[in-house]
Amino acid sequence: MTFQNLTAKEIAERINAKLVGDGDIIISDITHDSRQAKVGTLFVAIKGLTMDGHRFVDDVMRRNSSGVISEQESPKGFQGVWLQIDDARRGLAKAADVIHGSPSKELDLVGITGTNGKTTTTYLVLALAEANDVKPAMLTTVEYRIGNESQPAVRTTPEASDTQRFLREAVNKGCKTAVMETSSQAIHLRRCDWLKFKVAVFTNLTRDHLDYHHTMENYFDAKKELFDGRLGEKPDSSVINVDDEWGVKLSDELKKSGQRVITYAQNNQADLTAENINVSLISGTSFLLKTPKGDREIVSPLVGKPHVYNMLSATATALELGYDLDKIQKGLENCIGAPGRFERVPHDGDFAVVVDYAHSDDALLNILKTARDLTNGRIITVFGCGGDRDKTKRKPMGEIAGKHSDLVIVTSDNPRTEDPLEIIQEIEVGLKETDCPYLVNSDRREAIHQAISKAKTNDVVIIAGKGHETYQIIGSDKFHFDDREIALEALDNLDN
Repeated sequence: MTFQNLTAKEIAERINAKLVGDGDIIISDITHDSRQAKVGTLFVAIKGLTMDGHRFVDDVMRRNSSGVISEQESPKGFQGVWLQIDDARRGLAKAADVIHGSPSKELDLVGITGTNGKTTTTYLVLALAEANDVKPAMLTTVEYRIGNESQPAVRTTPEASDTQRFLREAVNKGCKTAVMETSSQAIHLRRCDWLKFKVAVFTNLTRDHLDYHHTMENYFDAKKELFDGRLGEKPDSSVINVDDEWGVKLSDELKKSGQRVITYAQNNQADLTAENINVSLISGTSFLLKTPKGDREIVSPLVGKPHVYNMLSATATALELGYDLDKIQKGLENCIGAPGRFERVPHDGDFAVVVDYAHSDDALLNILKTARDLTNGRIITVFGCGGDRDKTKRKPMGEIAGKHSDLVIVTSDNPRTEDPLEIIQEIEVGLKETDCPYLVNSDRREAIHQAISKAKTNDVVIIAGKGHETYQIIGSDKFHFDDREIALEALDNLDN
């Protein structure tokens, strides 16, 4: 799978590291995970917020690892090569790129960042590549895929060594395009350094992850790194949503620096726009797609105006990759999107049940507005907020749910180590600022059953927050839990 075998000395020179030990030893792989250590592997000891990789140095050497990359000096008597570097995370990214032969330069690599829409846009770009007879690879929150081979995702954006290894495998298996979600945390943690992006996409920026970034300006700056060259190289093209105020700021800054920018919007002037948008819970979404290459009438199974943004960004990306517009049209019309994104739960009743991943205030607002456009009945919303995560969005999510729903059932999401009732109380602060009636049920299964039992003709039940996830985290334990399965279970109960 590796492109080339290099000596420890060659790697040290390429990543500007101080080498102690046998510089002629051959290195064939690199990892941050001690469990992957083996002969020919360098282990990168990263000191994180909760775990120090140096604790595993003895273990990786017992596994016959060839050596270690670290910010610390080599311990006395260490048996193996030791590469000391100023920044272990950047060193991991650079060494992984070197060892695997810069596979991103052999692919049309697309990176997608933003608060909302990353996953669906990634699936759309994958579909447009396939519609143009291009074999793609994909890294998303949901799954990692090479051609038709798929495995569940471990995290939204893998560690640099895993990404480079994945991209090398994709090249070796004949892929010409790869598309990946690039989260702000991953960018900040240097997981995307030294990847050469053909196209970088900015979907939007709304309140999320402020527990990590603290301010919206920091959050934006982390996203901006994908576009401005701080990862190593600038993308060839940047595709940006200019209906988003942060997107306008990013577009203006990149244009001033002379970079190629392609814009898209529904409400403002842009290179790609959509007109005559019609949305139906039954037939999906139709609109007139207007592009610099021509216009096309689109009829998509995806439901909602937020998906129009996703289709615009995917189309702009596909055009930058040189894809045919007629085949793009076909790809858009055949793509059913990502699991758990406004996913309708099939049943024979006269009301709708929708599962969505929305776990920020803006995402929740978008799906509730979409639902309001689609129904003459009530909106019944079931949602909670994750524990040990950004607390600042809990009140706003409660307020948005109350303003745009007819009944809200507040429940648990992934409470993790927080008290579920305390999370719910913080959500209630926002709900109480509205006139919407609401119920509290910390048991998510019971809450879903409760919501569906109250649904009447033409109502829409929105189950928000977990989407494609098939687990719930309570305390430190992870349990199987799938909102779609529980919804079907509740629907079956109605028939019995």
